[in-house]
Amino acid sequence: MIGYAQQFATSTQKASPNMAIDYQQILDTICEEVQDLLPKGRVASYIPQLSQVSPLQFGIAVYCLDGRTYAAGDATTRFSVQSITKLFALALAFSREGDAIWKRVGREPSGNPFNSLIQLEYEKGIPRNPFINAGALVIHDILAQRFVQADIALLQFMRMLASEPGLDFDRAVAASEHQTAHRNYAIAHFMKSFGNLHNQVEDIVYGYCRQCSIAMNCIELARAASFLSNHGSIPWDGTRIVDVSSSKRLNALMLTCGTYDAAGDFAYRVGLPAKSGVGGGIVALMPGELAIAVWSPGLDPAGNSLAGVMALEKFTTMTTRSIF
Repeated sequence: MIGYAQQFATSTQKASPNMAIDYQQILDTICEEVQDLLPKGRVASYIPQLSQVSPLQFGIAVYCLDGRTYAAGDATTRFSVQSITKLFALALAFSREGDAIWKRVGREPSGNPFNSLIQLEYEKGIPRNPFINAGALVIHDILAQRFVQADIALLQFMRMLASEPGLDFDRAVAASEHQTAHRNYAIAHFMKSFGNLHNQVEDIVYGYCRQCSIAMNCIELARAASFLSNHGSIPWDGTRIVDVSSSKRLNALMLTCGTYDAAGDFAYRVGLPAKSGVGGGIVALMPGELAIAVWSPGLDPAGNSLAGVMALEKFTTMTTRSIF
């Protein structure tokens, strides 16, 4: 079931706090215990292609920094990771631009839905943080100034982080998302009017819709995010993506802003930095130890996976592992 991810577990594994924890048994137990929640969430029907995904699916995977990988349920099923790509886009932009990006986007929780326009007028076109749609459009705009095709650059970056060259866009999802991207167009035009979008609105929204359609499974997603658990370096080859201080700051943004306007409740219940997406995925980090990804398409009212949040809460409770 683990497939290619298992090959990176080598004989050089080091002793760590993870070694005494039976992660496989814990994941199997969680998978059983969340089954009753699966029909209670609502899929993201405002993106027509996502409305066709069955909510009766659940996958979970843990990637430990020593290379061990554990998985349960539908952990090898690929899904559109949607807003989780905002994390990787931010890491790519930050690795190229550094603190200069904070001139165009803030670092504060929004307290409003991820696609809200309300704060933009008061704050003169500067989005509250990179994880709401307005902030993600600015980050995509920054990448578009660095790369000929920002969406392709991001896809290649995520392929490298996951060590999986087969990652690709879900073109049906991208087309469906673009056809219904009216609010994102409104946000982009509004920021353009304040001078905070430098490229053409059409190009940025189109590229952003493609970005959000990137499909991954739980194992791939946990592996891709593990560099932020490893203080900014890819665990299996040491490639540095961001420095240690920057990794800490990206983790802090995940904790305070990564789960839409439910970040406070998520921190209270789960206690890990995380980034969610309306495709039903959530990736979370235990710095210095592991990355964990869950997927269940049924969402709660805030747009986070209903079963996924509960699974992560159970995980930190059962393992007694959190940042607090």
